[in-house]
Amino acid sequence: MAYPRPLTPEEKLADAKKQLSLPRIVVICGSTRFMTEMTEADQRETEVGNIVVKPGCDMKSPHALRSDPAEAEALKVRLDELHRAKIRLADEVLVVGDYIGDSTRAEIAYARSLGRPVRFTHPEVDPDA
Repeated sequence: MAYPRPLTPEEKLADAKKQLSLPRIVVICGSTRFMTEMTEADQRETEVGNIVVKPGCDMKSPHALRSDPAEAEALKVRLDELHRAKIRLADEVLVVGDYIGDSTRAEIAYARSLGRPVRFTHPEVDPDA
């Protein structure tokens, strides 16, 4: 008698989303220099019924909490880990902006390695196009 294969964590997440009737989850990626554009993309995606997650901190803008360089670097590491978790949670990635830096390039590669579809507001910057 064959026993059913245990579900992977990814399959469990997909099943939970289905059981909860969650809308599509879109994670916004891109340089934080495009925070205004990310907010606009968030609004467009929300209006069509998607749940949107995006960077919560703009590391390009000065802030008292990031005044110490060592603490700012540690924060960046934690934020990068958090953003990878957002990518794992999402059904799709939307890359905002007309520039792709190293961090965004790594996020795109990570998303694609997980099989997540990746859309671009500026398709010409797709590193794999």
